[in-house]
Amino acid sequence: MFAYQTRALEGASGVELTVALYEGIIRFMYNAIEAADRGDAGQRRYAVKRAMDIVIHLQATLNMDIGGKPAEALAEFYTAIFALMLQGSQANSREKFENVITCVKNVRDAWLQAIRNPEGSVARPQEHSTADLQGEARFPNSPYAVDSAVGSHWNA
Repeated sequence: MFAYQTRALEGASGVELTVALYEGIIRFMYNAIEAADRGDAGQRRYAVKRAMDIVIHLQATLNMDIGGKPAEALAEFYTAIFALMLQGSQANSREKFENVITCVKNVRDAWLQAIRNPEGSVARPQEHSTADLQGEARFPNSPYAVDSAVGSHWNA
């Protein structure tokens, strides 16, 4: 299966690769939920770490000089998603993992729209904008609010 996946991604565009990475995050978050439901802390941490590694990669490959405001919004999104994953793992919270999945699917769907309509305008994700990721002080009722107590230390 690995060889098939590698071949399928060889001719993929940057947007298609980004969508594939989002799919990986979603898959690992579902794995984390299953592990949490089983009480398997080791597998939960492993799945969350894999998802976090993808987010770190996505964050590191943003080109802020070319990407402008959309790249800034994605950087904020990745930071918030990373924090939510960390919180979910620390609290063994199915709800936080499900929030990650919802958020990532929302942004993934916007990328899919870009693939379907590369020359037209891309519809904004319908549930929430990336502005909702600013943190609890600005958006106290947002499911994307970032707990400032998380800090920069992470241990899935």
